[in-house]
Amino acid sequence: MNIKTIKDELIDEFSMFDDWMERYEYMIELGKSLPIIDSEFKTDDNIIKGCQSKVWLHADLENDKVVYSADSDAIITKGIVAILIRVFSNQNPETILKTNTDFIDEIGLKEHLSPTRANGLVSMIKQIKMYALAYQTQIGL
Repeated sequence: MNIKTIKDELIDEFSMFDDWMERYEYMIELGKSLPIIDSEFKTDDNIIKGCQSKVWLHADLENDKVVYSADSDAIITKGIVAILIRVFSNQNPETILKTNTDFIDEIGLKEHLSPTRANGLVSMIKQIKMYALAYQTQIGL
């Protein structure tokens, strides 16, 4: 599935909720459905710097597509990273690098996060794009 379709799905899903408590609950559910990161990747090297809670992010390249896995020790943060992985995982590096994050504003996420969580969100996106850049360089695109 392409990134635009995934972003549109997320925007539609979040628009079904009337208030932010319902949206937080939905994010928590998304976090619970996040495939658990392999314990071998839950290392200090994979912790995203700039997040108040611990967030581990790992990426592999499979068939020229970046596949992300992640986990967090905080339920809201785990939901946030689940949203990002849903959008960016299983895409080629070039697509990941070119994709903007306008969907975050469209679902209203950024404006409903504390400053520390908003900083963490930016750090997560930055790390996702850094992995994509590294793999793009590796496969010579």
